[in-house]
Amino acid sequence: MFGLFKSDPKKKLQKEIDQLSAKALTFQRNGDLREYGRLMKKIEELEKKKELID
Repeated sequence: MFGLFKSDPKKKLQKEIDQLSAKALTFQRNGDLREYGRLMKKIEELEKKKELID
């Protein structure tokens, strides 16, 4: 009952991954491949964290 108001950490990570993916796409389209690569690396790290939670 008390867990009802707690946020799901997997959903929180997925939301952050989605936001970073959108930013990365923008950087890629604008030709800023260094920033795109940095964001993709961070996305991979977050996905690994998400897998560990499972």
